[in-house]
Amino acid sequence: MRVRLGRSFGWLWSAYAVSTYGTWLAFGAFPLIAVQVLHASALAVSVLEAAGLAVAAVVAFSLGPWVEHRAKRPVMIAMDLIRFAAVVSIPIAYVLGLLSYGQLLVVSVISGTASIAFSAASGAYLKHLLRGDQLLVANGRFEGTSWVATAAGPPLGGALIGLLGPVITVMADALSYLLSALGVLRIRGGDTAAPRDRATGLRGADLLCGWRFILRDHALRRLFLNSILVGGLIMATAPLLSVLLLGQYHFPAWQYGLAFGIPALGGFVGARLSARLVTRYGRYRIMTVFGWLRSLFPLGLAFVGPGIPGLLTVIIVEGLLITCMGIFNPIYATERLQRTPVYRTAQVLSTWSAISKLVQAALMVIWGILATLTSPLSAITMSGVLLLATPLLLPKRIHLSAPEPALSADEVRAA
Repeated sequence: MRVRLGRSFGWLWSAYAVSTYGTWLAFGAFPLIAVQVLHASALAVSVLEAAGLAVAAVVAFSLGPWVEHRAKRPVMIAMDLIRFAAVVSIPIAYVLGLLSYGQLLVVSVISGTASIAFSAASGAYLKHLLRGDQLLVANGRFEGTSWVATAAGPPLGGALIGLLGPVITVMADALSYLLSALGVLRIRGGDTAAPRDRATGLRGADLLCGWRFILRDHALRRLFLNSILVGGLIMATAPLLSVLLLGQYHFPAWQYGLAFGIPALGGFVGARLSARLVTRYGRYRIMTVFGWLRSLFPLGLAFVGPGIPGLLTVIIVEGLLITCMGIFNPIYATERLQRTPVYRTAQVLSTWSAISKLVQAALMVIWGILATLTSPLSAITMSGVLLLATPLLLPKRIHLSAPEPALSADEVRAA
């Protein structure tokens, strides 16, 4: 039986869906623009991805407290409009003959910063909107939507890129943010904003509240370390796969999209199964089993080669990896929300996202250098080997059963 989560959740879900579809429709467009239009190298493509992540993450640290003390829906709408303005500047500059590598970097920074703020606000609003027992179902729907978009977007985007070019495809991504803002605008009802002492204003210590909360909770700390390393090592190989498949192996754009689109169907299946598996086997067992499995399969990318065998290898490896992620991610996202008070959610999520992106940026640069010194395939293999150790950081059963950490007296007063 389908669980009903209300009309407000439906609009929030729709806003998330349309922007996610737009993003995945333009998947690979930035690397393609960098490689095909601006003739960037493997290191330059890695730097493009890394610089946007790093600068956005640094800026996002100060956004956590700002988002926490403001109504969340206006923040989400503002971030959507900022992302639209940034991304739409690319096709405009291309038409005018002014597009440059520097502009791609600036757009990457602005859209990345706005995305962090949007995610923090939407996560805090989701916790305000739903009961704790509804969060796993809601996160499963978000996860499933993400993987359907991942499955449908890249093949359609690859076809669109092949027909109209990557710059036009970016325009579709920009328009998706406008539609997302309209969806959030349709939400009715209450909002959430943590109160602030107007006499003190924003203090430097406020910037570290999310960080301190994560470190004080054993389960959150271990989930945090596991997630940033797994995400960082996987994302470090994304630009290298683009260079390997598009540059060295000369995959057509439609094959490149297909290689990442078909496996995403496994993520959709995994997201649909996540809540059922937890109900039947328990949260800890499912999180542990699929937390281990998602770290094993990326090593299979070491065997990617040119032609149809290489394409099939990417599809199989990514399919197994993404299915495990589809099961694991809703459980991990729900655990994070349930262990965080509503008046700390935006700060915890923005801190989590900011540090994750900093780690991803650093690893992208390091792996870009490794690929330059060795080869993209060798660097991808190194990432797969290191991922084998990351499940050791997953929370133990005793950590998941422990209560949320107590707040300090200062935090209680601030809240």
